Amino acid sequence: MQSIYELATNIFEPMVRFWEDPKTERTISGSLVVIFLLSLTGIELKRWGLLPPSLAWFTPDHHFHAVSVAFTLVLIMEVIGLILILPCSFSKAMGKQFEILSLILLRNSFKELVNLPEPIHLLASDWSPILHIVVDGSSALLIFALLGLYDHIQGPAPKQARPGHARYAFIASKKIVALILLAIFAGLGGKAIWEGLIHQHTFDFFDTFYTVLVFADILLVLLSQRFIPGYLAVFRNSGYALATLGIRLALASPPYFNAALGVGSAVYAVALTWTFNKLSERPESRERHI
Repeated sequence: MQSIYELATNIFEPMVRFWEDPKTERTISGSLVVIFLLSLTGIELKRWGLLPPSLAWFTPDHHFHAVSVAFTLVLIMEVIGLILILPCSFSKAMGKQFEILSLILLRNSFKELVNLPEPIHLLASDWSPILHIVVDGSSALLIFALLGLYDHIQGPAPKQARPGHARYAFIASKKIVALILLAIFAGLGGKAIWEGLIHQHTFDFFDTFYTVLVFADILLVLLSQRFIPGYLAVFRNSGYALATLGIRLALASPPYFNAALGVGSAVYAVALTWTFNKLSERPESRERHI
Protein backbone atom coordinates (compact mmCIF):
# COMPACT_ATOMS: atom_id res chain seq x y z
CA MET A 1 0.00 0.00 0.00
CA GLN A 2 2.88 2.34 0.78
CA SER A 3 4.11 2.09 -2.81
CA ILE A 4 0.65 3.06 -4.10
CA TYR A 5 0.65 6.16 -1.88
CA GLU A 6 4.12 7.11 -3.10
CA LEU A 7 3.19 6.52 -6.74
CA ALA A 8 0.08 8.69 -6.41
CA THR A 9 2.10 11.45 -4.74
CA ASN A 10 4.84 11.31 -7.37
CA ILE A 11 2.26 11.64 -10.15
CA PHE A 12 0.03 14.20 -8.50
CA GLU A 13 2.53 16.71 -7.12
CA PRO A 14 4.27 17.51 -10.47
CA MET A 15 0.83 18.06 -12.01
CA VAL A 16 -0.03 20.57 -9.30
CA ARG A 17 3.29 22.39 -9.71
CA PHE A 18 2.79 22.55 -13.47
CA TRP A 19 -0.78 23.82 -13.14
CA GLU A 20 0.14 26.48 -10.59
CA ASP A 21 3.19 27.66 -12.51
CA PRO A 22 2.79 31.33 -13.59
CA LYS A 23 3.86 30.41 -17.13
CA THR A 24 1.04 27.87 -17.35
CA GLU A 25 -1.47 30.44 -16.09
CA ARG A 26 -0.31 33.02 -18.64
CA THR A 27 -0.44 30.47 -21.46
CA ILE A 28 -3.96 29.41 -20.55
CA SER A 29 -5.15 33.01 -20.25
CA GLY A 30 -3.67 33.88 -23.63
CA SER A 31 -5.21 30.79 -25.20
CA LEU A 32 -8.66 31.73 -23.93
CA VAL A 33 -8.38 35.16 -25.54
CA VAL A 34 -7.26 33.65 -28.84
CA ILE A 35 -10.06 31.05 -28.83
CA PHE A 36 -12.65 33.73 -28.07
CA LEU A 37 -11.45 35.92 -30.93
CA LEU A 38 -11.29 32.94 -33.29
CA SER A 39 -14.83 31.98 -32.32
CA LEU A 40 -16.10 35.48 -33.10
CA THR A 41 -14.21 35.48 -36.39
CA GLY A 42 -15.55 32.08 -37.40
CA ILE A 43 -19.13 33.08 -36.62
CA GLU A 44 -18.78 36.29 -38.62
CA LEU A 45 -17.27 34.43 -41.57
CA LYS A 46 -20.14 31.95 -41.51
CA ARG A 47 -22.68 34.77 -41.53
CA TRP A 48 -20.96 36.11 -44.65
CA GLY A 49 -20.86 32.64 -46.21
CA LEU A 50 -17.07 32.58 -46.30
CA LEU A 51 -16.43 29.44 -44.26
CA PRO A 52 -15.79 26.15 -46.07
CA PRO A 53 -18.55 23.56 -45.58
CA SER A 54 -16.29 21.39 -43.43
CA LEU A 55 -16.18 24.19 -40.82
CA ALA A 56 -19.52 25.85 -41.41
CA TRP A 57 -21.63 22.85 -40.46
CA PHE A 58 -20.57 22.92 -36.77
CA THR A 59 -20.01 26.69 -36.44
CA PRO A 60 -22.91 28.58 -34.81
CA ASP A 61 -24.31 31.71 -36.42
CA HIS A 62 -24.99 33.84 -33.34
CA HIS A 63 -22.13 35.94 -31.98
CA PHE A 64 -23.02 35.32 -28.36
CA HIS A 65 -22.21 31.64 -28.83
CA ALA A 66 -18.59 32.80 -28.66
CA VAL A 67 -19.24 34.12 -25.14
CA SER A 68 -20.66 30.74 -24.15
CA VAL A 69 -17.57 29.03 -25.54
CA ALA A 70 -15.29 31.35 -23.56
CA PHE A 71 -17.18 30.83 -20.31
CA THR A 72 -17.25 27.07 -20.85
CA LEU A 73 -13.47 27.03 -21.21
CA VAL A 74 -13.09 29.12 -18.06
CA LEU A 75 -15.31 26.64 -16.22
CA ILE A 76 -13.22 23.74 -17.47
CA MET A 77 -10.11 25.40 -16.07
CA GLU A 78 -11.89 25.95 -12.74
CA VAL A 79 -12.98 22.31 -12.57
CA ILE A 80 -9.38 21.18 -13.10
CA GLY A 81 -8.35 23.53 -10.31
CA LEU A 82 -11.05 22.01 -8.09
CA ILE A 83 -9.76 18.49 -8.69
CA LEU A 84 -6.21 19.53 -7.89
CA ILE A 85 -7.28 21.23 -4.66
CA LEU A 86 -9.27 18.25 -3.35
CA PRO A 87 -6.35 16.76 -1.36
CA CYS A 88 -5.81 20.08 0.44
CA SER A 89 -8.99 20.30 2.53
CA PHE A 90 -12.72 19.79 2.39
CA SER A 91 -13.40 23.45 3.09
CA LYS A 92 -11.22 24.74 0.23
CA ALA A 93 -12.76 22.24 -2.18
CA MET A 94 -16.25 23.30 -1.07
CA GLY A 95 -15.45 26.95 -1.69
CA LYS A 96 -14.11 26.09 -5.13
CA GLN A 97 -17.30 24.25 -6.00
CA PHE A 98 -19.39 27.32 -5.21
CA GLU A 99 -17.04 29.44 -7.30
CA ILE A 100 -17.77 27.12 -10.21
CA LEU A 101 -21.51 27.24 -9.53
CA SER A 102 -21.49 31.05 -9.59
CA LEU A 103 -19.63 31.01 -12.90
CA ILE A 104 -22.09 28.47 -14.32
CA LEU A 105 -24.97 30.78 -13.38
CA LEU A 106 -23.21 33.70 -15.05
CA ARG A 107 -22.66 31.56 -18.14
CA ASN A 108 -26.36 30.70 -18.14
CA SER A 109 -27.13 34.42 -18.16
CA PHE A 110 -24.97 34.99 -21.21
CA LYS A 111 -26.36 31.89 -22.93
CA GLU A 112 -29.80 33.48 -22.82
CA LEU A 113 -28.52 36.20 -25.16
CA VAL A 114 -28.60 33.75 -28.06
CA ASN A 115 -32.39 33.78 -27.70
CA LEU A 116 -32.44 37.49 -28.53
CA PRO A 117 -32.07 38.92 -32.02
CA GLU A 118 -28.92 40.69 -33.21
CA PRO A 119 -28.39 43.54 -32.64
CA ILE A 120 -29.92 43.02 -29.21
CA HIS A 121 -33.40 44.40 -28.68
CA LEU A 122 -36.28 43.31 -26.50
CA LEU A 123 -39.28 41.45 -27.79
CA ALA A 124 -42.50 42.58 -26.19
CA SER A 125 -43.98 39.12 -26.72
CA ASP A 126 -41.34 37.20 -24.75
CA TRP A 127 -39.51 38.51 -21.70
CA SER A 128 -38.44 35.09 -20.40
CA PRO A 129 -34.79 35.45 -21.54
CA ILE A 130 -34.53 38.74 -19.64
CA LEU A 131 -36.04 37.21 -16.51
CA HIS A 132 -33.63 34.26 -16.73
CA ILE A 133 -30.68 36.65 -17.09
CA VAL A 134 -31.79 38.68 -14.06
CA VAL A 135 -32.43 35.66 -11.84
CA ASP A 136 -29.26 33.75 -12.78
CA GLY A 137 -27.11 36.87 -12.56
CA SER A 138 -28.57 37.87 -9.18
CA SER A 139 -28.15 34.37 -7.74
CA ALA A 140 -24.53 34.30 -8.96
CA LEU A 141 -23.95 37.60 -7.13
CA LEU A 142 -25.53 36.23 -3.94
CA ILE A 143 -23.33 33.13 -4.07
CA PHE A 144 -20.31 35.39 -4.68
CA ALA A 145 -21.20 37.36 -1.54
CA LEU A 146 -21.81 34.19 0.48
CA LEU A 147 -18.42 32.89 -0.63
CA GLY A 148 -16.82 35.99 0.86
CA LEU A 149 -18.61 35.26 4.13
CA TYR A 150 -17.67 31.58 3.88
CA ASP A 151 -13.98 32.45 3.51
CA HIS A 152 -14.19 35.01 6.31
CA ILE A 153 -15.56 32.60 8.91
CA GLN A 154 -13.14 29.80 8.09
CA GLY A 155 -11.32 28.92 11.27
CA PRO A 156 -7.84 27.47 11.59
CA ALA A 157 -7.24 24.04 10.12
CA PRO A 158 -8.66 21.30 12.37
CA LYS A 159 -6.12 19.49 14.49
CA GLN A 160 -5.09 16.06 13.35
CA ALA A 161 -6.01 13.31 15.80
CA ARG A 162 -3.50 10.87 14.29
CA PRO A 163 -0.33 12.55 13.06
CA GLY A 164 2.39 10.79 11.14
CA HIS A 165 1.61 7.89 8.82
CA ALA A 166 -2.19 8.21 9.15
CA ARG A 167 -2.08 11.81 7.98
CA TYR A 168 0.21 10.94 5.06
CA ALA A 169 -1.98 7.98 4.09
CA PHE A 170 -5.13 10.12 4.23
CA ILE A 171 -3.67 12.86 2.02
CA ALA A 172 -2.22 10.29 -0.40
CA SER A 173 -5.61 8.57 -0.58
CA LYS A 174 -7.23 11.89 -1.52
CA LYS A 175 -4.60 12.28 -4.25
CA ILE A 176 -5.58 8.88 -5.62
CA VAL A 177 -9.22 10.01 -5.70
CA ALA A 178 -8.17 13.23 -7.44
CA LEU A 179 -6.25 11.29 -10.09
CA ILE A 180 -9.28 9.09 -10.74
CA LEU A 181 -11.42 12.23 -11.06
CA LEU A 182 -8.95 13.67 -13.57
CA ALA A 183 -9.23 10.51 -15.66
CA ILE A 184 -13.05 10.65 -15.54
CA PHE A 185 -12.91 14.36 -16.34
CA ALA A 186 -10.75 13.71 -19.40
CA GLY A 187 -13.04 10.92 -20.58
CA LEU A 188 -16.20 13.00 -20.18
CA GLY A 189 -14.50 15.99 -21.80
CA GLY A 190 -13.44 13.97 -24.82
CA LYS A 191 -16.95 12.58 -25.21
CA ALA A 192 -18.52 16.05 -24.88
CA ILE A 193 -16.17 17.52 -27.50
CA TRP A 194 -16.89 14.70 -29.94
CA GLU A 195 -20.64 14.96 -29.49
CA GLY A 196 -20.39 18.73 -29.92
CA LEU A 197 -18.62 18.29 -33.22
CA ILE A 198 -21.20 15.86 -34.55
CA HIS A 199 -24.17 17.74 -33.01
CA GLN A 200 -25.34 14.76 -30.97
CA HIS A 201 -25.48 15.87 -27.34
CA THR A 202 -26.46 13.02 -25.05
CA PHE A 203 -25.40 14.56 -21.71
CA ASP A 204 -24.47 17.83 -20.05
CA PHE A 205 -20.80 17.80 -19.11
CA PHE A 206 -21.00 19.84 -15.89
CA ASP A 207 -24.18 18.14 -14.69
CA THR A 208 -22.58 14.73 -15.19
CA PHE A 209 -19.29 15.67 -13.59
CA TYR A 210 -21.01 17.11 -10.52
CA THR A 211 -22.82 13.80 -10.14
CA VAL A 212 -19.41 12.14 -10.05
CA LEU A 213 -18.29 14.73 -7.48
CA VAL A 214 -21.13 13.73 -5.16
CA PHE A 215 -19.83 10.17 -5.06
CA ALA A 216 -16.24 11.41 -4.73
CA ASP A 217 -17.17 13.58 -1.73
CA ILE A 218 -18.89 10.67 -0.03
CA LEU A 219 -15.82 8.51 -0.66
CA LEU A 220 -13.61 11.20 0.89
CA VAL A 221 -15.87 11.32 3.94
CA LEU A 222 -15.51 7.56 4.37
CA LEU A 223 -11.74 7.85 3.98
CA SER A 224 -11.60 10.54 6.64
CA GLN A 225 -13.57 8.29 8.97
CA ARG A 226 -11.12 5.45 8.38
CA PHE A 227 -7.89 7.35 8.80
CA ILE A 228 -8.80 10.16 11.19
CA PRO A 229 -12.12 9.48 12.95
CA GLY A 230 -13.91 12.26 14.81
CA TYR A 231 -17.61 13.09 14.96
CA LEU A 232 -17.42 16.86 14.44
CA ALA A 233 -15.23 16.72 11.38
CA VAL A 234 -17.06 13.74 9.87
CA PHE A 235 -20.34 15.60 10.26
CA ARG A 236 -18.84 18.73 8.69
CA ASN A 237 -17.42 16.79 5.75
CA SER A 238 -20.70 14.91 5.28
CA GLY A 239 -22.49 18.24 5.29
CA TYR A 240 -20.18 19.53 2.58
CA ALA A 241 -21.03 16.43 0.55
CA LEU A 242 -24.71 17.32 1.01
CA ALA A 243 -23.98 20.85 -0.22
CA THR A 244 -22.36 19.30 -3.31
CA LEU A 245 -25.57 17.35 -3.86
CA GLY A 246 -27.46 20.64 -3.63
CA ILE A 247 -25.24 22.09 -6.36
CA ARG A 248 -25.91 19.04 -8.52
CA LEU A 249 -29.65 19.45 -8.05
CA ALA A 250 -29.34 23.13 -8.92
CA LEU A 251 -27.58 22.28 -12.18
CA ALA A 252 -30.35 19.83 -13.10
CA SER A 253 -33.23 22.14 -12.17
CA PRO A 254 -35.23 24.43 -14.47
CA PRO A 255 -34.83 28.22 -14.36
CA TYR A 256 -35.61 29.91 -11.04
CA PHE A 257 -35.41 26.64 -9.12
CA ASN A 258 -31.73 26.32 -10.04
CA ALA A 259 -31.05 29.76 -8.56
CA ALA A 260 -32.95 28.97 -5.36
CA LEU A 261 -31.16 25.64 -4.88
CA GLY A 262 -27.75 27.15 -5.63
CA VAL A 263 -28.16 30.01 -3.16
CA GLY A 264 -29.71 27.65 -0.61
CA SER A 265 -26.73 25.29 -0.85
CA ALA A 266 -24.32 28.19 -0.30
CA VAL A 267 -26.31 29.37 2.73
CA TYR A 268 -26.22 25.82 4.09
CA ALA A 269 -22.43 25.62 3.66
CA VAL A 270 -21.95 28.95 5.46
CA ALA A 271 -24.25 27.89 8.32
CA LEU A 272 -22.50 24.52 8.59
CA THR A 273 -19.07 26.14 8.74
CA TRP A 274 -20.15 28.69 11.35
CA THR A 275 -21.75 25.99 13.52
CA PHE A 276 -18.71 23.73 13.23
CA ASN A 277 -16.39 26.55 14.27
CA LYS A 278 -18.54 27.42 17.28
CA LEU A 279 -18.73 23.81 18.45
CA SER A 280 -15.01 23.35 17.90
CA GLU A 281 -14.29 26.20 20.30
CA ARG A 282 -15.70 24.13 23.16
CA PRO A 283 -12.83 22.60 25.20
CA GLU A 284 -14.46 19.17 25.33
CA SER A 285 -14.66 19.14 21.51
CA ARG A 286 -11.07 19.97 20.65
CA GLU A 287 -9.74 16.45 20.89
CA ARG A 288 -12.40 15.24 18.45
CA HIS A 289 -11.10 17.32 15.54
CA ILE A 290 -9.52 15.83 12.48
